[in-house]
Amino acid sequence: MDILRQRVEQQIMALSGLSLGGIDYERPPGDPGLFGPGSVCWQVHADFPSMLCGGIGALMLQMMHPLALAGVWDHSNFREDMLGRLRRTSQFIAGTTFAATADAERLIARVRRIHAGVTGVAPDGRPYAASDPELLVWVHVAEMRSFLEAYLRYRNPDLSRADQDRYFDEVARIAEALGAHDVPRSRQAVETYLENMAPELVFDERTAEVLQLLRTAPAPNLTTRPVGRLMVQAGIDLLPDWARARAGLQRSTLQRKLVERSMKPLAGTLRWALQNGASHRARRRMALAG
Repeated sequence: MDILRQRVEQQIMALSGLSLGGIDYERPPGDPGLFGPGSVCWQVHADFPSMLCGGIGALMLQMMHPLALAGVWDHSNFREDMLGRLRRTSQFIAGTTFAATADAERLIARVRRIHAGVTGVAPDGRPYAASDPELLVWVHVAEMRSFLEAYLRYRNPDLSRADQDRYFDEVARIAEALGAHDVPRSRQAVETYLENMAPELVFDERTAEVLQLLRTAPAPNLTTRPVGRLMVQAGIDLLPDWARARAGLQRSTLQRKLVERSMKPLAGTLRWALQNGASHRARRRMALAG
């Protein structure tokens, strides 16, 4: 049975930022990183199934912003390497959450350097810059809202409203470190922000291409292909109702329930198999302090 678990774990690792290497989550002993094991974001970001489908949903939502899409479209190879982009995002989230302080700060500094070179003009004639504080808020909120929604749906629907607020308050630190201002720090603030942003969002030919790329992204192997398809469907279902409607992705309640019912046993299997993820290694780092 352990051989089977290890094989599944290897396939999971191929989808995550751990496959990129470069971070030792078990050193130095006792370093709590930016948040520490008592934080809500350690709890939320430790659940790999939620983070995977949440990351897919976040990318869909992010790309409905014309300026965010323009920056990625013009300065990224995501169309040729969608899995690579998801892995890099995974590494940044895992590293800033679970890595030791120096590694987390190094990741933030690297992203700031990358953002400094991402500038241009969108098809609608507006200039964009990845370092724009308002654009940073959008990318951050779309991401963290999706992670939390996935966690509530597939891991812990009973997470208190106070802890949900605490989650948004904690992770705002990362957005601010990247240069964002006025980051929403509560569940209500996030929902209000998204409602205010809705009129600025579009679903055009390029956004549709991103969605198609997600749906057809090559899996690491034949075994994981059905898993990837299900994760994409789960990610779609995490979008706000108005975003799904704008993208023409409405599905019946029955269809959405079928996705949720299929995801839950898959999520349980992934949790059983993953014993050496970033959060596991970080907890071992903390245990070494004693």
